[in-house]
Amino acid sequence: MSEILVGVGASAACFKAAAVCSLLSKEGHGVQAVLTRNATKLVQPLQFSCLTGRRALTDEWEPLDPAGMDHIALARRADLLLICPATAHLIGALAHGLAEDLVGSLALALEARKPRLLAPAMNPEMWANPLVQRNARLLREAGWQILGPAEGPTACGESGAGRMLEPEPIVAAVRATLQGSR
Repeated sequence: MSEILVGVGASAACFKAAAVCSLLSKEGHGVQAVLTRNATKLVQPLQFSCLTGRRALTDEWEPLDPAGMDHIALARRADLLLICPATAHLIGALAHGLAEDLVGSLALALEARKPRLLAPAMNPEMWANPLVQRNARLLREAGWQILGPAEGPTACGESGAGRMLEPEPIVAAVRATLQGSR
């Protein structure tokens, strides 16, 4: 099966990312979860470790690789990078090539031919903001596939486009992308 990197941004939708990791692991994929520092304030890395059978990574400065090159080694092994949930901040950082953490470094280190997907999750007004839309457009132009967002109620109690897709459609998109890239 495939090696999948899952970058987890700081959103109330983190629980859906855990479900995505679980579903992908159950399909037999090797899944490496990488959480942003702020995501760890919403969900514990241990949860992802239990679901994937691999230690979830959170800090570029606590590497598995003794040389500190986790971002290079992980990017080389990966067949696909999925960012879910993708916050407005994370979308902006990725669109502008910023590597503020291990997730950003992985995105930059991934070979251009490898698929990159992201599933936005944020307040509907944030998603509609012209700056967020510009950043999403920049990512599409750079080859990223954007999954959603869906319409519906969000964690803040508002409703509209901004809700992260449910885990099953995200996993289906990953599966289709992997089949199409072979």
